[in-house]
Amino acid sequence: MHGPDDHRSPRRGAAGPLPQPAARAWQGLAGPVEGNVDLPLHIVWSGRTSYSLDRPKSRMTLYRTVLAEGLSEDLVALLHHRLLTEQWSVLRSLVSSYICEVWEDAFPELLGTGSADTAAA
Repeated sequence: MHGPDDHRSPRRGAAGPLPQPAARAWQGLAGPVEGNVDLPLHIVWSGRTSYSLDRPKSRMTLYRTVLAEGLSEDLVALLHHRLLTEQWSVLRSLVSSYICEVWEDAFPELLGTGSADTAAA
C-alpha cells in the first residue's frame, strides 16, 4: 500500500530535491530548445518516448513528464529555463502542487508568469 508521501521519493525528479546547481542558478537549466528529445526508460517506461520541442503540446507533455519523473540530472539536461518560463502558467496546473511549490520556491522567475507571457512567447 502506498502512503500519502510516496510521490515525494528522492528518485522522482522535482518531487524530490531539486539538483543543487540548478537550484542556485536559473541558467543551469540549459536543455535543448528545438528538435526531438528521446526520453530514457527511467523517465517514461511505457508509451511514447520521443517528443518534439517544436510542437507546443508535445513540448508541454515532455516538460510535465520530466518534472514528475526525471532524476536531478535529467532536470538539468532536459529542461531549458526559457521554455519552462514560457509554459509555466499552464504547466503548473498539470503537475502536482508539491512540484509547483518546490519549483516556484527555487525559481522566483516562475512566479507571475501568466497566460499573457505564454501567449507572447
